[in-house]
Amino acid sequence: MPIALVVAATVLTHTAFNGSRLAISLTALSRGATPLTVGVLLSLIAALPMLFAVPAGRLADRIGVRYPILAGVALLGLSVSIPGVFPYTPALYVAAAGSGLGFMLFHISIQHAVGEAGTESSRRDDFGWLSLGFSISNFLGPTTAGFAIDSIGHRGAFVIMSLFALASLALLVNRRGHFRHSPHRSREGASASALELFANPELRRVFVVTGLLASAWDLFAFAVPVYGNAIHLRATTIGLILASFAAATFVVRVALPWISRHLREWTLITATFAIACLAYACFPMVRTVPLLAAIAFLLGLGLGATQPSILALLYATAPRGRGAEAVGMRSLVLAASSTFLPLAFGGAGEAVGMLPVFWAMATALAGGGVIANRRRAAGPP
Repeated sequence: MPIALVVAATVLTHTAFNGSRLAISLTALSRGATPLTVGVLLSLIAALPMLFAVPAGRLADRIGVRYPILAGVALLGLSVSIPGVFPYTPALYVAAAGSGLGFMLFHISIQHAVGEAGTESSRRDDFGWLSLGFSISNFLGPTTAGFAIDSIGHRGAFVIMSLFALASLALLVNRRGHFRHSPHRSREGASASALELFANPELRRVFVVTGLLASAWDLFAFAVPVYGNAIHLRATTIGLILASFAAATFVVRVALPWISRHLREWTLITATFAIACLAYACFPMVRTVPLLAAIAFLLGLGLGATQPSILALLYATAPRGRGAEAVGMRSLVLAASSTFLPLAFGGAGEAVGMLPVFWAMATALAGGGVIANRRRAAGPP
């Protein structure tokens, strides 16, 4: 399976998803929405993935990744086009739910395609390339959406995001033979409960770390549009702050082959918690754009470094034949974070302001760092 094909499809698809997420937030705020309403919208993006992530992973284990990938991209493109065609607030809720479900199908399946095609020795590098694709789209999505909103309006931004998804779908349909499809494949452990994956101590640690780091990522995606709007930043400026975070994830992932030769997975994860904790402690005390962008870059350096290591640990530990299900379980953790935390962030931000929210996140990350450091000190499993 050509890794260049996977990266190109990931860049296009995730640009559509990530840009539409910013467009949904800023469109709602432009119509007078409160932080709690924005939190509801962002939670809706993750609500259906939370319910269907594990079944989607089991489906990919059983039939292959070809049709889940194509269906996910098609659903994403259709969903993000709706607010561009129907400029009404209910359309934002439809777009949030549909885009979240579509991207979840794509995300689980494309990660499984990479993990299944690689070997234990090559898997972290393969996931590193995939993560680079996500870094590029993390930059393109909010930047493109921000410029589009300021230049052609909110409806035009959604149309542009749908075109990114359409381009990805065309590429994937044309190269669909590179993705496995095995409709009658039997799967080891098909009748086993997904909760049994938590019985594995190493997998359980990976899921806990995933949840904490996902919380940090979700707060950033939620808080920057809300905080930027509160201090009267333009959509383009907010997009550029988000893009600064994405640029940092790209830089650190380019350097990961060198970093991985010097740091083991759990050492790197411990360092990530320390960096993210520092960034969140500083963020609410800053109002100038260059400093906000600098802190976003620092946070991106930390959070961007861990995804390849976590996915490599996941595939090294998952039971045979249940790799996509383990990815689905990880996606469930991510989706649960993205479903409930924006509601909590929005409610807390409306009640007490954003500063306590940022500092509570910094405290949680400090606790995560303690957990990761204990696992690092224990050495290889």
